[in-house]
Amino acid sequence: MRDAVVYDPYAYEIHEDPYPTYVRLRDEDPLHRNDERGFWALSRHADVMAAFRDADRFSNAEGVSIDPAASGPHAHRTMSFLAMDDPRHGHMRALVARAFTPRRVAAMEEGVRALTVGHLDEALDKGGFDFVADLAGRVPMDVISELLGVPEADRPELRRLSDLLLHREEGVADVPPAGVEAALLLVVYYAGLIADRRARPGDDLVSALCAADLDGARLTDDEITGFLFLMVVAGNDTTTELLAHAWYWAWRHPEERAKAFADPGRIPDWVEETLRYDTSSQMLARVARCDLELHGRVVAAGDRVLLLAGSANRDERAFPDPDRFDLGRDTAGIASFGVGRHFCLG
Repeated sequence: MRDAVVYDPYAYEIHEDPYPTYVRLRDEDPLHRNDERGFWALSRHADVMAAFRDADRFSNAEGVSIDPAASGPHAHRTMSFLAMDDPRHGHMRALVARAFTPRRVAAMEEGVRALTVGHLDEALDKGGFDFVADLAGRVPMDVISELLGVPEADRPELRRLSDLLLHREEGVADVPPAGVEAALLLVVYYAGLIADRRARPGDDLVSALCAADLDGARLTDDEITGFLFLMVVAGNDTTTELLAHAWYWAWRHPEERAKAFADPGRIPDWVEETLRYDTSSQMLARVARCDLELHGRVVAAGDRVLLLAGSANRDERAFPDPDRFDLGRDTAGIASFGVGRHFCLG
């Protein structure tokens, strides 16, 4: 008889390859309890998607991480509206959406392409390079800096600080001292950037956030800072991982890689299947707003519940032959961006 399955998101084996554990969770323990870490975990696609949609019973107000420094009633300071419930969430998101528009992002396409080609040319000139360190780890934060209007001279330092903020050694269950220091330095930098844009508006996202107006309501400096942190946390590391995962799994599956290389029109399929097969955000936390009965057990009001998006994306109940990397797959039901009120804004 096998030992009961144990899921600990900080465990080395989970960082290396969580998918065998996910299979056991879905089959043997779809509502898993980790008493040591103090959370429940939902792993099946139907359960995860239902919880994403049910913001009335699953709260975001304490953030989406279980890292002690990033969770709790003050999580909104660095996670903005992602760590809020309605009506506050809806109001804040609507204000941000006035500035962070699809048109603004689309207008950056040529600039993003030029920036990426510049990094790639620099890497290729070396004769050999590290895909993550020299390309995938540089492009996302530089794109965010371009969107925010950060001067080019400041971008390497902001990239360094964002990397420190997000870096974790194996087994570390909270933000390390270097990450805390980086967060404080980012707060100081963003405060100066916001003050400058309030005095001298430009054609950038920070200026647009400063000017955003919804029936007379405006964003405070603290609210803008929280959103800028959200862009770093949700838009930097996740995109680096997406680029790295896409390249790695295409290398491991040359027949699928050949499809994308032969037809650039298949690149969106490559991206979507990577998001399903090995998503950057493996889990997102919620807090039960009331007692919940799931799979014959009771989750008490106030308990933390992890929604395992990485497991949901490999659930054979939703995706046939889920462990096969297949660019021809229907990925319409992936959990990578959530669903419902908190669907990914970017």
